[in-house]
Amino acid sequence: MSGRFIAAIDQGTTSSRCMIFDSSGAIVAAAQMEHRQIFPRPGWVEHDALEIWANVQTVVAQALERLGIGAADLAAVGITNQRETTVVWDRATGLPIANAVVWQDTRTAGLCEALGRDAGQDRFRDRCGLPLATYFSGPKVRWLLDHVQGAREKAERGDILFGTMDTWLIWNLTGRHVTDVTNASRTMLMNIRTLDWDEEILSAIGVPAAMLPEIRSSAEVYGMSRGVLDGVPVASALGDQQAALFGQTCFQPGEGKCTYGTGAFLLVNTGEAPVASRHGLLTTVAYQVGDAPAAYALEGSIAVAGSLVQWLRDNLGFISTAGEIEELASSVADNGGCYLVPAFSGLFAPHWRTDARGVLVGLTGYVTRAHIARAALEAVAWQTREVVDAMAADSGRTLEVLKADGGMTANNLLMQFQSDVLDAPVVRPRIAETTCLGAAYAAGLAVGFWPDLAALRDHWRQDAAWRPAMTPETRAREYARWKKAVDRTLDWEDGTSAG
Repeated sequence: MSGRFIAAIDQGTTSSRCMIFDSSGAIVAAAQMEHRQIFPRPGWVEHDALEIWANVQTVVAQALERLGIGAADLAAVGITNQRETTVVWDRATGLPIANAVVWQDTRTAGLCEALGRDAGQDRFRDRCGLPLATYFSGPKVRWLLDHVQGAREKAERGDILFGTMDTWLIWNLTGRHVTDVTNASRTMLMNIRTLDWDEEILSAIGVPAAMLPEIRSSAEVYGMSRGVLDGVPVASALGDQQAALFGQTCFQPGEGKCTYGTGAFLLVNTGEAPVASRHGLLTTVAYQVGDAPAAYALEGSIAVAGSLVQWLRDNLGFISTAGEIEELASSVADNGGCYLVPAFSGLFAPHWRTDARGVLVGLTGYVTRAHIARAALEAVAWQTREVVDAMAADSGRTLEVLKADGGMTANNLLMQFQSDVLDAPVVRPRIAETTCLGAAYAAGLAVGFWPDLAALRDHWRQDAAWRPAMTPETRAREYARWKKAVDRTLDWEDGTSAG
């Protein structure tokens, strides 16, 4: 092994980043670029995959330049990515046949309803661990094959390829068509037990096997990079939430974390066997290191968290920068009686209601934009509370502490409110950007930069903690009002207008 550093590419929903880490797991350089959010119709969300690839090359070059090193100084690069976002491209030209269909996109609502037939949302759950929902990649692939002329015939010949963003980046870096078990487990097309593509589901949804990538572990060398990272081993891939779990060193069953990014995602390690949820959670692969058995997790997925702040900034003009929301929300003592439920793409866990749409309720003449800003932050915390309750119902265990990470953990008002509504401590690690860290850790393990999981656990350090200060009466009253607001979101869409 050569190289003094490990790089990680984090291809997220709103931006792409490159971070470089030293042997202690400390960030020594970083660069980031946002990409366009494309909304062709209500409920549709797209990305330009070529723009994303160009941005990734730029941020990698910038991070290397800021540290004053070259690619030869890197022992490996790992990849973490927005999950479920679907890219289909031409094998010969490398060009996408359409814009990427983002995980938030709801155009497949009618297709998912048709696929459910009499069996409903759980038609494939025992095989893939997931409900039938617009969130996942499989129906998105089917939609593209149905709506791009000639795509299905090319897919059946293997002339066009499918991948989530990890696969797209690995293809462009190495020419290899591979994915890892964590990303594959989010497509609805992989058997959660065999860790291979499920022929029955492929046939039912209508996705040809010839267009699918090879499924590999989360920590192994997939190939050698070309271009800006010439000669560097591409040695890990993890969906962003699994990467955060790995970066938080949640290696034992029962350990978990919540990442506050574009959405919010709570994952708990369940060990070497998949656990079926009875309360609206997802069964997913947590990670697999080389030839070791895969670890599984239960996950609660919340579609809108940080993107709600972005919406207040970009669509409503409430703030100029995302960081301003804490000051604005702190200028009032409470939400003024208003509640904002951001069901922009339906409700994810634990409800799984594609018919839901966002609501702002409880408005009076007293309410100001500051109250709405506070209600937006509170919405993130209440959605997390719903998922924590579902976790407790599935596991029979009460949450003792929440490990929190992601960009929104810098918001002290949100973290305190989160502790209040959970009635449990919230702890932030010293390195809050654990998504990149997890990808770096996995790549470092694959090439011997770090020896084992125990060495990674030794790196974890607490940065800040919040403890509950809300009275039980206030907590119960506010939660009841939140649930009333959630009820108002339901039955808005009938599934026929999704395309």
